Amino acid sequence: MQNGHTEDLNDLMRRRREEYNELRESGIEPYAYEFPVDAEAGEIVDSFKDDDEPRDVSFAGRIMTIRRMGKASFAHLQDHTGRCQVYVKRDEIGEDNYKMFKLLDIGDLVGVKGYVFRTRTGEVSVHVKELQLLAKSLRPLPVPKEKTDEDGNKVVYDQFVDKELRYRKRPLDLILNPDVKDVFVKRSHLIRTMRQYLDGRGYLEVETPVLQPLYGGAAARPFVTHHNALDMKLYLRIADELYLKRLIVGGFHGVYEISKDFRNEGMDRSHNPEFTMMELYVAYKDYRWMMELVEEMLFTINRAVNNSSTARVGEHDIDFTPPFKRLSMFDAIREHTGEDLRGKDEAGLRDAASRLHVELEDSDGPGKIIDEIFSERVEDKLIQPTFITDYPLEL
Repeated sequence: MQNGHTEDLNDLMRRRREEYNELRESGIEPYAYEFPVDAEAGEIVDSFKDDDEPRDVSFAGRIMTIRRMGKASFAHLQDHTGRCQVYVKRDEIGEDNYKMFKLLDIGDLVGVKGYVFRTRTGEVSVHVKELQLLAKSLRPLPVPKEKTDEDGNKVVYDQFVDKELRYRKRPLDLILNPDVKDVFVKRSHLIRTMRQYLDGRGYLEVETPVLQPLYGGAAARPFVTHHNALDMKLYLRIADELYLKRLIVGGFHGVYEISKDFRNEGMDRSHNPEFTMMELYVAYKDYRWMMELVEEMLFTINRAVNNSSTARVGEHDIDFTPPFKRLSMFDAIREHTGEDLRGKDEAGLRDAASRLHVELEDSDGPGKIIDEIFSERVEDKLIQPTFITDYPLEL
């Protein structure tokens, strides 16, 4: 960030604190305790009809745009459902409240009461009768800026689009990129549907220990912590498997857990040290039965969440219609690389890896070599849902 931009930002923050002090000196509480809400921005806009009787509403939101014009002003308030314009007139809310309104900025939270109407430009808006400050924002939002180029086209710049910054500052991402909320909503719907599917088949949801004296159920490095009262080393679980299997041994027919698991290893776009996993164990069933359950469950979830048998992922339409393709790891490698690894010893596997330009460690055994070839040369080609079977036994 350039020095000039840093100074501008500091000036903005300083000005907002001056406004905060002016509000307090005027007897206005910058952080209200509550505000009655009976309507939401998206619903106000979507349900308006020109021939309806005037409707009184009370709703709250964050100021995202503001346009002051002497004795009257316009602003857009954003809540979790969308944006709605409000029209604020000095003669309607009173001189003192209008002075308060002039001390508000983009990012401040306000509550308004008034009636819904359509402006001359055709935008559904709320004509404000009462205005209340709910929270004064002391830091400015990185709101995108607009300008018009030489051809008269609108150009948006300074957008909040840096992916890493968005993930690190999730609240800002949700405010400035409201479409992101859809991911949270769909995830919640996905988990709820998964529970309904498994509960409907009589399987019991359980909670098992997160702190474990012996970690297991997968091959991964754990996070280590210390239990002071017992003076013993404990590990954050890397999987739920072992405790769930104990419940099956104890007599439960089927148990599952949707839980946080932790693996103290590298990070990339598809691996996070803390992640959510669902594990299910059912007595008297084999992996073929489990594949059928998984494909039916995924199909059911996708229909519920996306109202379709397919889902768009990047440039691909993923079809969740059962049955899914089934391939052994050897067959998948042969299909996508032309190399048949069946029956090869370690030297033959290393020769195949060399031809496929797959780097190996000296300590890698046959199973690890097969896994590396699959990971590097096959995995990213499996676009549609596919079950890979016959994983190397040594792994």
